Amino acid sequence: MSAETNKRAKPNETVVDSAAAAVKHRETNLIARLVDVEGVAVGPELDLPPDCTSKELQTLLSSLLRARGEEEDEARAEAPHAFYVNGEEVIGELAATLEQLNASVESVVQIVFQPQSVFRVRAVTRCSAAISGHAEAVLSVAFSSDGKNLASGSGDTTVRLWNLNTQGPKHTLQGHTNWVLCIAWSADGNFLASGSMDNTVRLWDPTSGEARGGPLKGHKKHVTAIAWEPAHVAYPVVRFCSASADGSVRVWDAVRRVCLFTMSAHTKAISAVKWGGEGLIYTASRDTTIYVWDATDGKVVRQLKGHAHWVNSLALSSEYALRTGPYDHTGAKPENDAQAKAQALKRYKEATGGKPERLVSGSDDFTMFMWEPSTSKTPLQRLTGHQQLINHVLFSPDGRYFASASFDKGVKLWDGATGKFITSFRGHVGAVYQLAWSADSRLLMSASKDSTLKVWDCRLKKLKEDLPGHADEVYAVDWSPLGAKAASGGKDKMLRLWMH
Repeated sequence: MSAETNKRAKPNETVVDSAAAAVKHRETNLIARLVDVEGVAVGPELDLPPDCTSKELQTLLSSLLRARGEEEDEARAEAPHAFYVNGEEVIGELAATLEQLNASVESVVQIVFQPQSVFRVRAVTRCSAAISGHAEAVLSVAFSSDGKNLASGSGDTTVRLWNLNTQGPKHTLQGHTNWVLCIAWSADGNFLASGSMDNTVRLWDPTSGEARGGPLKGHKKHVTAIAWEPAHVAYPVVRFCSASADGSVRVWDAVRRVCLFTMSAHTKAISAVKWGGEGLIYTASRDTTIYVWDATDGKVVRQLKGHAHWVNSLALSSEYALRTGPYDHTGAKPENDAQAKAQALKRYKEATGGKPERLVSGSDDFTMFMWEPSTSKTPLQRLTGHQQLINHVLFSPDGRYFASASFDKGVKLWDGATGKFITSFRGHVGAVYQLAWSADSRLLMSASKDSTLKVWDCRLKKLKEDLPGHADEVYAVDWSPLGAKAASGGKDKMLRLWMH
């Protein structure tokens, strides 16, 4: 370290010395400061070599945090971090990022560090950005499986990709000619699919924002839901299915852009589709039934009956592992396809514990059923308690709980293994439309007609955060698998990002 830096760091010489040891002594010609997302500096200004890497920044940060000697800092020092300069992540050497930004090294370079993931997810407490762009209501929001990308679908016929670092727009995906009703990421992150009221499915390249060919046609009515084949079955992920109001499900090859087969048995619109981890596809319909299909050939395995009205939502106990594929809470990228597939399989097995997947269905008849669809057509449980139709059901990432959202303004928490009722979350003054779990399964977020989002503590069984901000009904919410951010959208056309 230079004499100048030691002079700057005089109040805390030991910290700087220990931190300096983390970075090899090289010719130094830039002065930097490590700050957290709130802009609070950790330690003094530092002389850093321009070829300092993100790995060395991590070592440096850990040394500085540990030197402060506080319990919270010790935990932060253990966590992996990402580093940013002006919203651009430092991937390789610091100099490359500065060059890319054309940034001056004459002044102190602010390097923002952010936990790549925290096993214990903190509740989002504030809106960090309200981003305009959509010209009509935002109907869906979805983070990618690694948590590093965010997409939204709207009534304005577009899909939009958002930059989570700058908290601004990234790409506008144009092509649909009517409302975009659903969007879905492949677990390998190579594809984003969208389904529309124009009866087509479109595939997009998330990196460039370009369309992967023209629209995929075949459905005779609007496309209501999309699900991708799990990453532990095939990697890279190629196959996906689309469900439609025409009562059919079509399985597609995304690379060859062809329909492999069509599954037709429902007599009314399909409202939900899930591609499970055991070679089965599940569909729920307004015809009051759920069908279980063989994902290899599209043949019916069994029909699940019991509901007296439309089935609106399906939740799968393994859903979080299927959604995130090879990515854990750090978002670390696998080295190759074979490793990615193996990691996805390992995570799926850990999520299921070797037991069959459980399915929960929510209906307009105010009830839910819990099923073990790979083994039986008889429900394990019938769950009652809601006073109005059920909009959304969703298992926690660890499968320990599932939650239900209803037009009765309530959210209910249930035991994921037995279906036993645990508690009701009361606070919304309008219908609850959608739910999202934090990656550690401790917190649940709800989006409502009352224009608010709420965060519930499932351990303490109480309201954790009330999040006003939207000017109208909130239709969609998702929580990043990395834990630090959540996103919401609704009738006010705004996409909002939420952080701690």
